[in-house]
Amino acid sequence: MNIRASIIVTGRVQGVFFRDFTRENAIKLDLTGWVRNLPNGSVESMAEGEKEDILKLIEHLKQGPSAANVKEVKVNWQKYVGKCTDFSIQY
Repeated sequence: MNIRASIIVTGRVQGVFFRDFTRENAIKLDLTGWVRNLPNGSVESMAEGEKEDILKLIEHLKQGPSAANVKEVKVNWQKYVGKCTDFSIQY
């Protein structure tokens, strides 16, 4: 069953290729959605797909790329919408 998750990652997550890292891992897990930087220095993503795959993505995001220092990952589970056809980086 597909589900949607809004994910906010805080810490040193901008300027360390976090968006690329998120996109690469989401694509490997066959998820759709997007990722973007927020003005407060955090990174927001929205992912849709199987819950087990989103949980795997969240585990990757807790680690982040090597230069990142993740402080917290907040997840808000939502009803599946299905509007995205791929996983993109928003600017």
